[in-house]
Amino acid sequence: MSRSPLSRRVVLKIAGAGAFGLAAPALAQAAPLRIGMIVTYTGAYADYGRQMDNGMAVWLTRHNGLVGGRKVEFVKRDTAGAAPDLAIRFAREFATRDAVDVVMGLDFSPNAIAIAPVLTQAKLPCLVLNAAASAIPGRSPYIARLSFTVGQVSAPMGVWAAKQGIKSAVTLVSDYSAGQDAEKAFTASFATGGGKVVSALRVPLANPDFSPFVQRIRDEKPDAAFFFFPSGDQPNAFLKTARERGLADAGIKLIATGEAMDDSYMQAAGDAGLGLITTHHYSTAHESPLNRQFVADYRATNGAYPPNYMAMTAWDGLNLLDAALAATGGKTEGDALIEAIKGMRIESPRGPIEISAATRDIVQTVYVRRTERIDGKLACVEFDKFERVADPLA
Repeated sequence: MSRSPLSRRVVLKIAGAGAFGLAAPALAQAAPLRIGMIVTYTGAYADYGRQMDNGMAVWLTRHNGLVGGRKVEFVKRDTAGAAPDLAIRFAREFATRDAVDVVMGLDFSPNAIAIAPVLTQAKLPCLVLNAAASAIPGRSPYIARLSFTVGQVSAPMGVWAAKQGIKSAVTLVSDYSAGQDAEKAFTASFATGGGKVVSALRVPLANPDFSPFVQRIRDEKPDAAFFFFPSGDQPNAFLKTARERGLADAGIKLIATGEAMDDSYMQAAGDAGLGLITTHHYSTAHESPLNRQFVADYRATNGAYPPNYMAMTAWDGLNLLDAALAATGGKTEGDALIEAIKGMRIESPRGPIEISAATRDIVQTVYVRRTERIDGKLACVEFDKFERVADPLA
C-alpha cells in the first residue's frame, strides 16, 4: 500500500440557493458549511476518495448544492492510505486553522482511531464513511459511523454458513484491526451454529503473495474458506490464485465479506468471482426505488464508472447531516449535532438505516449475495438478509 506523505489540499465550493424555503437574502448571509474530508485520493486506494466525492456530488445535485440550507465548502486532505500520523495532523488543522464544522470521510480504521483524541478535545463532530473497525465510535463521543463494521457483515456469514451444513472452515484475513474483527466475528457466529474454524490465517496488509496461503487451505481440506481483505485488487488476486490452485475442485467453498465483490473492482475478477457468496450492506444491484435513482444519477454524471458502497455511504452522510442540521436549527456545535444524530433513522439506497442512540454506530440490513453474470457483467444478487444488524463486537 502506498503511504506517501504528500497531502493534497483542495477547497471545493458548491453554490446553490432557494432550497428549504429560505429567502435568498438570508441565505446569502449564512456562512458556508465547512466539511473537512480525510480520505485517500492518491495511491493504490485512490478510488476510495473518488467514490466518496462522486456520491456527495450526486446528493448535492439533487439538493441544489445545499446542506442544511447552506452552501458547502469541502476542505480535502489526502492520506494516500493508512497513515495515522498524517490523519492526526490534518484533524488538528481542521480544528484550528481550517475551522471546519464537521469532519467526514475516514476510509481506513487506523486513521479514524488516531484522530479520536483530537476530535474529543476540539468537540468536533465526525461522520465515518468507511472505516470499519469495531472500536472506532467508542474512541470519541464525537464520532458517529454511517458505513458498517466488519464484524457486522462477518457474523451473518458465520450464521448463514452453519445453516448450509458447513462444518469446518479456515479463515484468511488481512492482518490489521478490521481483518482481526472479521476473523473474530465469523469464528464466534460460526461456532454458535455448530461450525469449527480449524485454522486462522493472517496475511500482510500490503502486497501479500497468496500462493502459500491458498496451498495451506487446500492442505487443511476444510468445507469452506472465509476471507476478508480491504476493497481493491487483493480480493481479485486471491480469487484468481484460488482458482488456479483448484480450491473449488477440491470441494472447498469460498465465502467472504462484500469487500471481495466491491462494485468498483469486481469486474476484474472475471470467472474466478462467479458463484462467490458474500455478506454485505450494499450492492448496486439492490432492488429499491431509491437505489435505482441513486445509481441512475451517479451514472448520468460518471458514465460507465460504477458507484460502490463508499459512494452510497457518502450520499447518506450528506443526507444524515442535512437532517441533523434541521433538528438542531442549523447548529453545528459538536454536542448538539451528535445529540441530534443519535437514534436518527433515514432511508438509504441500501435500505433503512439508523444510528444507535447508545453507541453512535450503524444499525442496518446485511444481505447475503451470490455473484452472477447479468447482461455480461458480474453483479451481487441478494437472495437472503439479516435485518437490523448491530455490531456484534461492540
